Amino acid sequence: MRIAVLAHGKFPDDAKTAVGLLRYGDHDVAAVLDRDLADGTGTRVSDYLPDVQDAPVVAGIEDVPEIDALVIGIAPIGGGFDESWRDDVRGALSRGCDVWSGLHYFLSEDEEFARLADEHGCELRDVRRPPADLTVAEGVARDLDATIVTTVGTDCSVGKMTVTLELLEAARDAGLNAGFVPTGQTGIMIEGWGIPIDRTISDFTAGAVERMLVERAEEYDYLFVEGQGSIVHPAYSTVTCGILHGSMPDHLVLCHEAGREVVHGYEEFDLMEPGAAAALYESLAEPVNPAEVVGGALNTAGVADDDAAREALADFGDAIDAPAVDPVRFDADDLVEAIR
Repeated sequence: MRIAVLAHGKFPDDAKTAVGLLRYGDHDVAAVLDRDLADGTGTRVSDYLPDVQDAPVVAGIEDVPEIDALVIGIAPIGGGFDESWRDDVRGALSRGCDVWSGLHYFLSEDEEFARLADEHGCELRDVRRPPADLTVAEGVARDLDATIVTTVGTDCSVGKMTVTLELLEAARDAGLNAGFVPTGQTGIMIEGWGIPIDRTISDFTAGAVERMLVERAEEYDYLFVEGQGSIVHPAYSTVTCGILHGSMPDHLVLCHEAGREVVHGYEEFDLMEPGAAAALYESLAEPVNPAEVVGGALNTAGVADDDAAREALADFGDAIDAPAVDPVRFDADDLVEAIR
């Protein structure tokens, strides 16, 4: 399937969905829409991200070649729809293209978009719409035969989805029968299944995670659960706790970004020191299923060179008393060994 990804004003640093689809998705990305970067001189994704699928960066849907779907590749805080995107969505639907969205604002409930989709035979796919039949957890995840590994973070937007997918790939390369449990819109778009945990009723959050694990436990020996938010984040801690208690993991992997000192989007809050965060996650997991932070994943994208990155990894590993890797810059082999 050929897709275009909308990321106006946010590519690449604040376009997690767009970057995730470029790095891990199976779709052919025909273009990335970012009117702030498109300058008419042939700007491409590779000018900013050399290690992902390449594509032209264009100003709008009118500059996109033939595609099957337009994907909203960014999600602002609160998951609202920016009216400046309306022309692109309208244009895609008028061309007969499906539109996928990971927003809390459901495109299928927008009167104009619903009418255009009906007129042109298109699908409006709201990825963040959870199943209607969710229930509370039964508390059975810890009894499953599969080894469950959950990524947790010192903050939101430190790379938990990326780490989970890199761990999955490394585990499979090591011969492990491993599966991915997506809990957010980007992972769901990449995998083609999953439940958007941050859209579930709070009573059903742990149950939604448990349901996915039960569905996959007979198929895989190892299940890697994508974490969300941070247990100390002033806005997102509820989804973090729901995933942790619903997954009842055997192991935890702590994710952090090198150099980050304050909470993303809430800069008046200081970030918890990684060692204290690791201890807090272990303490929170202990009543439902004791789990140890067996390793850490450090995002060193903002670190100048490999030597400095290795030094930062050593410091992070010392802080959490566990092996630490940057699975994108280097590899995830040490974490896989710790999990085994």
